[in-house]
Amino acid sequence: MDKNYHVFSDGRIERQDDTLRLVTEDGEKKYVPIEHAEAFFLHGQIDFNTRLMSFLNEQGVALHVFGWNDYYSGSVMPKRGQTSGKTIVSQVRAYEDDQHRRRLAAAIVLGSIHNMRTNAVYYNGRDRELEDEIAALETAAGQVDETATIDELMGVEATARKAYYRTFNEILPSDFQLSRREYNPPPNEINSLISFGNSLVYANCVSAIRATALDPTISYLHEPGERRYSLSLDLADLFKPVLADRVLFRLINRNQITRDDFETELGSCLLNEGGRQTYTKAFEETLERTVEHPQLNRKVSYQYLMRLEAYKLKKHLLTDETYDPFKRWW
Repeated sequence: MDKNYHVFSDGRIERQDDTLRLVTEDGEKKYVPIEHAEAFFLHGQIDFNTRLMSFLNEQGVALHVFGWNDYYSGSVMPKRGQTSGKTIVSQVRAYEDDQHRRRLAAAIVLGSIHNMRTNAVYYNGRDRELEDEIAALETAAGQVDETATIDELMGVEATARKAYYRTFNEILPSDFQLSRREYNPPPNEINSLISFGNSLVYANCVSAIRATALDPTISYLHEPGERRYSLSLDLADLFKPVLADRVLFRLINRNQITRDDFETELGSCLLNEGGRQTYTKAFEETLERTVEHPQLNRKVSYQYLMRLEAYKLKKHLLTDETYDPFKRWW
């Protein structure tokens, strides 16, 4: 898989011959490789122009922009490598077919709950007391019904996620606790880390979907809406426990992120530049990890698993092969 590159400095990013150049506010020039790049993530205040956009489009590289409060602001996506009217038609038909949409939404919720449960089981085996939360997640999984409405399925997923978030206080040290999930803006360190990590997962799912002929705005669990890639929200729910949350647990428990990595202002608590760099480095290292895939009989990276999920959904839509959502097996 190609690599992601994160830019934290303020300044200007521009094309320089056949590579990219970052010119910081103090005039320092840094060259960023374009070869084998999957996407660029802009975390600082960065200016860029249409010449850069044309270059990234030629190279097939996405640009994901993060704005105030570490929120994902949007993406500048290159033209698609694949286009298929048949795929789009099948995708829309599945959305408009109420039973088909419910089946897909139920599968996504089950996959999401399974992956939350694997985290809880992992830490329960390491002297945390998480039996009640594991039981609550299993109960929620048992309530997933393909005949339920989308709102009911969203309610089951929300109930499961509340039980899952209760595990954080057992997994994490006492000075990093989660009283409840809050954002817009996040009021404390753990909410800030969750929001930032979830945004990275979402943006990577945007890139994964772009590699297929799927339309990222047509989704099944989350309602399609204006100015968002709702299919990325669907897929991100499957990968947030495996990617964002495991990175969070590891960095806090190993004391690699501390309270010094945050800054508080106007009622919000955000990672500072050093904290964002620490988190994204660990996140990218996790994306590059590989695992033996039971169907492909070869090792694949965590990043490639997201692309496989998009291809798997596309295959289901075109061939009606059963869609089995990503469930962590290792």
